[in-house]
Amino acid sequence: MKVIATTLNAKYIHTCLALRCLKAYAEPDLPVEIVEYTIKDPAMNVVSDLYSKDPDVIGFSCYIWNIEETIEIVKMLKKVKPEVKIVLGGPEVSYDVKDWLERIPEADYIVVGEGEETFKQLLEELNSEEKLHMVFGLGYRKNGDAVVNPPRPKLDLNQIPSPYRFQEDRAALNKRVTYFETSRGCPFSCQFCLSSIEVGVRYFDIERVKDDLLYLINSGAKLIKFVDRTFNIKRDYALEIFQFLIDNHGGAVFQFEITADIMRPEVLDFLNEHAPPGIFRFEIGVQSTNDETNDLVMRRQNFEKLKRTVALVKEGGKIDQHLDLIAGLPEEDYHSFRKTFNDVFALRPEELQLGFLKMLRGTGLRLRAEDHGYVYMDHSPYEILGNNVLPFSDIIRIKRVEDVLEKYWNDHRMDHTIEFLVEHEFDSAFDFFQAFGDYWDEKGWSRIGHQLEDLFRRLHQFLTDRNETKHLETIIGLLTYDYFHNHKHKPRTSWTTFALTKEEQSNYLKVLASHPEFVSSEFQALGLSEKDLHKHTMIDVLPFDIHHYLVTDEIKPAETLLIAYYHPKELQLYPFSCKLSSLLTHIKNER
Repeated sequence: MKVIATTLNAKYIHTCLALRCLKAYAEPDLPVEIVEYTIKDPAMNVVSDLYSKDPDVIGFSCYIWNIEETIEIVKMLKKVKPEVKIVLGGPEVSYDVKDWLERIPEADYIVVGEGEETFKQLLEELNSEEKLHMVFGLGYRKNGDAVVNPPRPKLDLNQIPSPYRFQEDRAALNKRVTYFETSRGCPFSCQFCLSSIEVGVRYFDIERVKDDLLYLINSGAKLIKFVDRTFNIKRDYALEIFQFLIDNHGGAVFQFEITADIMRPEVLDFLNEHAPPGIFRFEIGVQSTNDETNDLVMRRQNFEKLKRTVALVKEGGKIDQHLDLIAGLPEEDYHSFRKTFNDVFALRPEELQLGFLKMLRGTGLRLRAEDHGYVYMDHSPYEILGNNVLPFSDIIRIKRVEDVLEKYWNDHRMDHTIEFLVEHEFDSAFDFFQAFGDYWDEKGWSRIGHQLEDLFRRLHQFLTDRNETKHLETIIGLLTYDYFHNHKHKPRTSWTTFALTKEEQSNYLKVLASHPEFVSSEFQALGLSEKDLHKHTMIDVLPFDIHHYLVTDEIKPAETLLIAYYHPKELQLYPFSCKLSSLLTHIKNER
């Protein structure tokens, strides 16, 4: 019997841990071939490839992001190869199982919940007497009626062989994301999350975890994402893993989902003191800062403690933080969400993810959707279209915030400019992103592509057209600085016209080559010739002292020459500046 386990990943760089767990548990008794595709692959290509492998059984791992594409493929497969047995599994089909069997008649079986043992037993039955009623955790049809067997007891996790050691995975470890689990389950009961349904947390043996991690690191893995719902819930376990990775990271990067308000100060002190910069990333779900909303979704959160954790991590400068928000939670109207956004943006996370509530199958919030007047999409991703306090019109507006937030904050294209805007030009960060998002949509820019220069031009156009902009000259200077800062090589074009003519640029570069001490001792130490400066620098005049601003956050009016030197070997920008008056005086005296 030839068995294939497959899925449609969101992107090529992703890998599916579930498939590898199924394979590890089934083998060597029942060989399983893993084949992965993406949701962007044409359905015909996927069907053709699977058909050419001539399998007897195909298992699909189903998630909210791939279920609709998976259904299309399953339907096509059954038409061209009706004898193949189709097995569905994964979180998307583990709830409302009878509905799925009704909606997808081409699916023969559904593995419910934790799948390793159920999938293997199903394969054993298909290979023998087909006593399906013996397979706990299985959905199927009997005489045309949907049947769902009793659930299966939870596995002892250490009975699952390692899913990380398949030889066929090694070649791509340095190119793809490796997903890793040290535990299953979640201690919390957030009613919008599937993890709240599973009671309790089970852990893999820590020595086994270390052994698997070391194997992956030594085999070339570059990005390992831990899928534990709350990695830091067991402090000593988390600390031991952190220490192990600090000692053995091998240049890899590790990402964790943590609950920030329960992070102990001694853990933060340890990380700030010992973690090498850049090897750890934290993902923190804030979702809402509205206490009433958090109570309604049974989410315990101390925002003051969360802020303390985020601030301490940020001060340490070792770990990037990704904070999540969810728009559309119960009793969180537009104005309340504005406050939530501003509360969290004030923490200045490296990334702020603005998502919209999805009414996931099996969650408490979906079961009580009528209590809050929710309307939502019938099919995946089940995103809300409104509720009793947040109409669709407000959701549309918040989506515009999400669009420009992603482009202008999360991608860090112009941090100094955005910081100035939210502190000095707009009443709040949310108001900036909302006003710009509305303008962006009005111009139709959401329907076209963008080069880096376009993003700078469009922000400049928005601020120019906006009558209330008070510090436009300063903002243009910051935009110029940010634009120069966004390149490792000298940019060929600029988003705007230079303040200096070509002749003025040449005159200044000549003076800088002969008198680099006018700038600084660091600039002088570079030993740049006039030719080097022409080849590897960009200069422009700013209306304020940029060095003073970067040190103090204070705008001090004084025409300043900005000098951006792009080191050709290090591929790094070195910014310098000097007072324009001193250069003008020298040029005048030379004449």
